[in-house]
Formats: sequence, C-alpha cells, structure tokens
Amino acid sequence: MIKFLDLEKINNRFRRQIDKKINTILDKGWYLLGEENESFTENFAEFCGTKYCVGVANGLDALNLIIKAYGFGSGDEIIVPANTYIASILAVSQNGCTPVLVEPDIKTYNINPDLIEEKITEKTKAIMVVHLYGQAVQMEKIWRLAEKYNLKIIEDSAQAHGAMYKGRRCGNLGDASGFSFYPGKNLGCLGDGGAVTTNDEVLANKIKALRNYGSNIKYHNIYKGVNSRLDEIQAAVLDIKLKELDKDNEKRREISKYYRENIKNPAIILPEIYDEKAHVWHIFAIRTKERDRLQKYLKDNGIETLIHYPIPPHKQVCYKELNNLSLPITEEIHQTILSLPISPVLEYEEVERVVEVINRYE
Repeated sequence: MIKFLDLEKINNRFRRQIDKKINTILDKGWYLLGEENESFTENFAEFCGTKYCVGVANGLDALNLIIKAYGFGSGDEIIVPANTYIASILAVSQNGCTPVLVEPDIKTYNINPDLIEEKITEKTKAIMVVHLYGQAVQMEKIWRLAEKYNLKIIEDSAQAHGAMYKGRRCGNLGDASGFSFYPGKNLGCLGDGGAVTTNDEVLANKIKALRNYGSNIKYHNIYKGVNSRLDEIQAAVLDIKLKELDKDNEKRREISKYYRENIKNPAIILPEIYDEKAHVWHIFAIRTKERDRLQKYLKDNGIETLIHYPIPPHKQVCYKELNNLSLPITEEIHQTILSLPISPVLEYEEVERVVEVINRYE
C-alpha cells in the first residue's frame, strides 16, 4: 500500500536528534515555557519574517487567542472562507463572533477576493484568510479592503508553512497568523502544537499572557486567560525539523509538478497554481465527479487517499444556523475533492505508480 502520509518514515529522519534533545530536556527537568520554546519561536519568527512568535497548544487555540486578544466578541462579524476546515470557523464562533462565509475561487480553492467587499458591514471587524492546502491566498485586493474599511487581517496558515506571496511568507501577510503543528502538517511535531506570528508587540505580549491563564507573573492574572502552551519537547522537535522545511517543501513541489504534468485522465481536474513558490502542497487535491468510485479504485490498487473535506462547515450539524446557506461552489468542491499521496518521503517509484494507476482509470 502506498500510504497517504508515512509519519513514521518522516520522523525517523530526525530520530537521533530528537532522542538526544528529549534526553537533554529530561535532564534539565524543565517542561514548559523554557529554553526550547524560546529557541523555536525565535527561529520560526525569523523564518516567517515576523518580529514575534508565540507558542501555543494547537492551531485552533492560535486563532482563538488572536481573536480574543483583539477583543472581538458578541455582535462582531468576521469574514471567513466557506471552503475551509471547520477550525477556522470554530475560532470565530467560540469567541462569540458571527462567521460570515464567502465562496472560494474554484481554481485555487482559496477565498475569492472579488466576493469579500459585498459581505462587509458596519459590524465587520476582520477578514480571516485561509491558505488552504498550502497555497497562499492572493492578498493584494484583501490588503486594500482591510485598509479601506479599517479591518484586521487574520491568517490561518495551518497548512501553509513556508508558502510565499510576493516575497513574503505566510504568517507575515496579515496582522496576525495562526499556525498548527499537528503531526501531519508540513512542519509537524509529535502531538499537538501551534503558534501565533505577528509584528504587533502589544498583541504578542497579550497572547503570551492569555495562553498562560492570563498571567505574566505566577498567580497574578491580568486577563481571563486559558491554558494553551507549547511544551518543551514539541518545541524542540519543531526546531530540529524547521531546518529541513524548505527542502521538504521543494520535494513536495517536485512531486506536484510530476502529477500535474503526467496525469492525463480526462475525468480528473488537476489543481491550478499562480506561482510555484506560493504553494507548499500540504495537500495535492484533485477533483472528479466520480470521487467515491475513484477512491475505491485507488484503494483496490494499493493507493491510500483522503478527502479534505467531505462535509463543508455550513452543512455540519453543529452549525445548524448556517445549514440553509446556498454556497454552490463550496459544495461542488466538497463533493468532488480527493487528496493524493504527497510528502517529502514519498519515493519517485510510488509517484509514478500513482500516475500510472490514475491514467488507467475508466
């Protein structure tokens, strides 16, 4: 079986370094908010091109804390892409804000900048952009809208570690960005982990307190905070793997290029890109009207695939208030999308096999 993602193989490349670092942490006896956290967040901020990075427990918390730190709440609206993983929208509603869903561009799967302005009201506080599947959102029009209406731009960069737009990396394209380091991400740890990147010192300091029970000094609580801290082991693992991230992303680009140049089956709609550096291919998503049949065919031929995602957020049971929305482009994507294997440890023979099998599909 060609695995969709072989995490064991990915992490075994770093096994000796990780083992050594974990032993060092055990010897120190310091497990939270220590030297490893400081090292990784400094290095990740430098990687993204931002002044500040704050480690948190996961990607959802990163987005939650950004919205909380800005003070957005009941009565406030945040524009969000309709075609996204549900965490983007959960972060909005969990802060008491109203998510306003905007359809994607069918070619990029990202929010369609041309449809945003009509959704802006006097209640709108921010635009959340999601760099879905690893492709940076085209930001020019969004930057202009944010300036025109005095809105914050919040990036959900959970799938786009290292992607670039006009010479700047995701995480440095808005006012603040949330990252996830879930194990399957391009930069993944060995459990849950997340971070906020920003150039806003006041925001960074507030999030540092909010993630730690609202406290900068033990037992002195200035905010009603939460417990959301990136632990020392995860920070150390991420610091080790960060050094190889650009190289790993280049391998993903090579695989993507081979898929795009060699999959010739007319039943398959291939992903489109506007710039090679803008996409880090967290997901290689094709579309076909016979998605379930194709997925079974690939499984029968020893190829594992996944669906990102089978149910759009506005059709989820937990969002009954959104169930009546008509979002045909989003629904088309979620009914036809299928993700092929792609990772820095996928062998070229496996990539060729995937292409061969897909081209034989009838």
